[in-house]
Amino acid sequence: MKIIVLVKQVPDTTQVKIDPKTNTLIRQGVPSIINPDDKFALEEGIRIKEKYGGTITILSMGPPQAKDAITEGIAMGADDGILLSDRNFAGADTWATSYSLAMAITKIGEFDIILAGRQATDGDTAQIGPQIAEALKIPQVTYVFNIAINEAEKLLQAKRAMEDGYELIEVPMPCLLTCIKELNEPRYPPISGIQRAVQADIPVWSAADVDADPEKIGLKGSPTIVARSFTPEQVCRGDCIQGACEDVVTQLMNKLHEINILKE
Repeated sequence: MKIIVLVKQVPDTTQVKIDPKTNTLIRQGVPSIINPDDKFALEEGIRIKEKYGGTITILSMGPPQAKDAITEGIAMGADDGILLSDRNFAGADTWATSYSLAMAITKIGEFDIILAGRQATDGDTAQIGPQIAEALKIPQVTYVFNIAINEAEKLLQAKRAMEDGYELIEVPMPCLLTCIKELNEPRYPPISGIQRAVQADIPVWSAADVDADPEKIGLKGSPTIVARSFTPEQVCRGDCIQGACEDVVTQLMNKLHEINILKE
């Protein structure tokens, strides 16, 4: 079983701030983490490997420091990883990003399953996985929370979460799945895994290495443009009622009547 797991390094969302002058994310001094949904994908890949054998390759696209995310993934149990990094990839939207990743997967070669997180916390589009599947012309199942594999017949059954239940979908392998948090609980890297990950050699592929068309990557290949992003101003509307207990209760009841929360 050959598994490819897509991993993205994102800012720690609990500490993200937006510059009010430029309306862009303030990344300086903000720690980066593995995208939370991608950890569920990675954990599931490790569980499949433990049950059926095989290898796990992590594929990530980003700046040089994104190697840290791959290193952490190897520490958890992946076999190796590849970083797709090139200044020509800069400014890519989901369309250009999925094209670049699909070209890298083509270079990696044969695989059985591609696992990815449902979406990334810094974009929240949930488009990358499906677009890669379309580019590779393979079946896809999104919002997966349960997986069963028939290795002999090369079939995979996945439960896909819906608003009012779930769908049970069977697809042939190779295929691509996007994972949600109900799928599993990611493990902590063991000491032995950390030691192996620190010594791992993580190759960096450029656009030329994956034969990517310069017109289809980065800003040139991105039909989507973000004009600006901003944090909505918080408007606090509250009254402070002070006084003796009975007076406060009376005033509160009167105000609730005024705004029709309480009625006679």
